[in-house]
Formats: sequence, C-alpha cells, structure tokens
Amino acid sequence: MQFPPLQKYPVLTRAVVLLVLAGIGVMAYRAYGWGGIALATGGLVMWVLMHMSRMLVVLRRTTQRPVGTVASAVMLHARLARGMALLQVLALTQALGQRVDDADTPPDHESYLWTDASQATVRCSFAHGKLVHWELQRP
Repeated sequence: MQFPPLQKYPVLTRAVVLLVLAGIGVMAYRAYGWGGIALATGGLVMWVLMHMSRMLVVLRRTTQRPVGTVASAVMLHARLARGMALLQVLALTQALGQRVDDADTPPDHESYLWTDASQATVRCSFAHGKLVHWELQRP
C-alpha cells in the first residue's frame, strides 16, 4: 500500500508533525522525566538551528551573484528533480531566480528564470515551495 505524498495535504502534514513531536515528548517524559523533556527540547532546538544555519549559508552565497544568472543552464537542467525544495534549487544555482509572472501561471505556482552566458534559460515552476515543472530554452 502506497501512501499519498504529504506535500499535497499541508494540514495533514502539520497534524502528523505535531503528533510525532507530542509522541517524542511523552516517550522522553516516561523514560527520563522532566530531564527527558529538556533533552528532547534541546534536540529539537539543535535541529532547527542546523536548518537555519544551512538556509543562511545558501542565502549568503546567492548574494554574490546577480539575480537570474547561473553558470550553466544545461547543467542546472540536468540536475533538477521533481519535488526539490526552492532552497535546494538556490543551492544549485547559487543565485536568486528572476521572478516571472505570466497569465498562464496558476495562482498557487511561482515561476523563476535563470540565464547563463550563452543566453540559455531554465524556467522553474514551484508549487508550495516544491519544484513541479522546469524547462530549458536555448537561443
């Protein structure tokens, strides 16, 4: 039996995360009392700090390049995969994408464009922060 992807159900995802966190808290309390709660909270804070640190490193690197540029659009196109987070794509490009607003773009999608020196472009569409479609256009 295959479960549906949780990205399609953000309310369900939040509920599952809260239930898992509550379960960890209950198990920590039963095993070690209030010290277990403190240990679980410390682990959660460490996890959040690690992810924030990674995000800040990626965003710091993106400030070094002009918006919408990439070293090689073809290589970027080859490395993209459906379901990648926007932060993962930014880590690949090392630059912020140029926002593209078209009439044919659905309201819950965001589109960004990256161009290389040969004027080849990669256009990526994200829904809820996840990559759903990308295309390479060569001059």
